[in-house]
Amino acid sequence: MDSLISASARCLATGDVLGALKHVSLRDDPPALALRGIAMARLGDFPRARELLRRAAKGFGSHEELSRARCVVAEAEVALAMRDFASPPRVLAAALAALEAHGDYGNALQARLIATRKYLLLGRLDAAAAELSRLDMRALTPALAAVAELAAAELAMRSLRPAPARAALARAHAAA
Repeated sequence: MDSLISASARCLATGDVLGALKHVSLRDDPPALALRGIAMARLGDFPRARELLRRAAKGFGSHEELSRARCVVAEAEVALAMRDFASPPRVLAAALAALEAHGDYGNALQARLIATRKYLLLGRLDAAAAELSRLDMRALTPALAAVAELAAAELAMRSLRPAPARAALARAHAAA
């Protein structure tokens, strides 16, 4: 990974979106496109973010399956924010399988949470519960644990189970 890509990734990790864009704004290689897509999503320009992430995913070669899978997960997050549910579940499932096969469990957990949240928004409570049950809550970062617990709370509320919903909200609060 070259120094500009590394610098851009560090900026994104610390929340400096404009700094990240400064490092990769004029580049069209797949890693730069992916980082620009993530930065644009953080700025709220979801259509542009989606376009950049798609271009990045297509640009990664067959030997870069992990990078392609990460782009698919990022694009799925953008689609969820846009409330665009047209993408078939198998696309995210394939990316999830690739991430798990390569040992990228953090992004795999993120993919599973995206699928859970999508199922909740679509009213497919059984599918959401199934995805949520596959999460290893001990492996989640505090931020992902808060999102998972909020999803669990929503699932419990929609299933008319107030006590588990309150407990999940308390766990989400503690994680946050």
